[in-house]
Amino acid sequence: MEILNTIFQFVSNNILTKAEFFVGIIVLIGYILLGRKWYETLAGFLKAVVGYMILNVGSAGLINTFRPILAGLNQKFNLNAVVIDPYFGLNAVNAALENIGLSAAWTMTSLLLAFIWNIILLIFRKVTKLRTLLLTGHIMVQQATTVTWIVFLFIPSLRNIWGAVAVGILVGTYQAVFSNLTVEPTDRLTDGEGGFAIGHQQMFAIWLADKLAPKIGKKEDSIENIKLPGFLQMFSDNVVSTSVLMFVFFGIIMLVLGEDFMRGLDDTFSDTTAFGFYIFSKALSFTVYLNVLQAGVRMFVVELTESFKGISDKLLPGAIPAVDCAVAYGFAPANAVTVGFFCGALGQFLAIAGLLIFHSPVMIIAGFVPLFFDNASIAVYANHRGGVKPAIILPFFCGIIQVLGGALCAYIVQLVAFGGWHGNFDFSTVFLGVSYIVKYLKIPGVILCVLAMLAIPQIQYAKSDKEKYFTVGQEEDWD
Repeated sequence: MEILNTIFQFVSNNILTKAEFFVGIIVLIGYILLGRKWYETLAGFLKAVVGYMILNVGSAGLINTFRPILAGLNQKFNLNAVVIDPYFGLNAVNAALENIGLSAAWTMTSLLLAFIWNIILLIFRKVTKLRTLLLTGHIMVQQATTVTWIVFLFIPSLRNIWGAVAVGILVGTYQAVFSNLTVEPTDRLTDGEGGFAIGHQQMFAIWLADKLAPKIGKKEDSIENIKLPGFLQMFSDNVVSTSVLMFVFFGIIMLVLGEDFMRGLDDTFSDTTAFGFYIFSKALSFTVYLNVLQAGVRMFVVELTESFKGISDKLLPGAIPAVDCAVAYGFAPANAVTVGFFCGALGQFLAIAGLLIFHSPVMIIAGFVPLFFDNASIAVYANHRGGVKPAIILPFFCGIIQVLGGALCAYIVQLVAFGGWHGNFDFSTVFLGVSYIVKYLKIPGVILCVLAMLAIPQIQYAKSDKEKYFTVGQEEDWD
């Protein structure tokens, strides 16, 4: 038993929770199953790992640079507020678990069980109608942690291994079902060349954007087709538009916080650097990290989509890898990402102002991860299906939903005192409903949520072209 526990801890700590190695091993296994030469297999493994690490550098740079600036509003004005961000939510849940005398190790057990359950659902795909395997390690950790708290809070009798099983099945079902919803939208976005789905925290939002965008705008009005007059043409360049927009956006926030506060908040703000140049430099770093992130995406996606044929042919027939939402950014006009972020931010700040005006018992501070990754992803898919109009409108309303839904969720699951909530779109909508159901129905509520989610792919399949359902999302040159 001790040996099994050691193996479990090793796999959890070094593979499942490390997305770069998780994806790298998937690529390695895929190329081995394809019978590639050892040096091609090794090269694919290395490029996948390095590509994902580059993505992580870009993502971490964005998060670590700009999250403190947003959270600084909480500190500056002494707000008793909840930060809607999965990393703040992760810390809040760990503190809450500790507060009731439980270890965060339960979340790792739930994570492993969720991944195994996802595989089981794929093995029986002819029955479940599911096609996707979620491979985004850090996302799996965040989701397992949040749902562990929901179940353990509302069902004290399940604060044991059976609770971990319940969480694993609930999370694994969500990951399999909602990543499956992104197969067709992503296939359309990539013109059938992607070979992947999205496995992140706004999968329901992506599906909604894909459905709603054609009703709001026209595909031919894509951001890339907009012709700006005169000097405004320079904003057609993503580097220019992102830099200017972020200078205005974060510049205003940093001016509100003040030079003295920013010096205390950021150790890199040297005494010899003028405040204006500091703001300008921070704004440009957003553009730098965004381009780094996209470079990493391009590197590892090529290897993952090519190698995954080995797994889908030999181990999990028809399986499609579900990966980080940032992968989709390489298949859209670069400005779509910036538009989504900006419009989502406007929606969030409007909703936060509403909470202040109406004296909400829960205040919210914008978190960078939902603000950027949710809204950028929605804009990418909305722009492809309906052009610039839905790419503006849908992220704006998403921002409002993130704040209002996040405030309600934080209140229901009693995380206000711990200062954080998950915050991403699906956890302000789907898991708002899950929280209510589990709170009032207990164990039958968990079962009901799982069964309700499993019904979704059945409906998808019933409405689909059944001859193509299990081949959508597969690269054409694989056949």
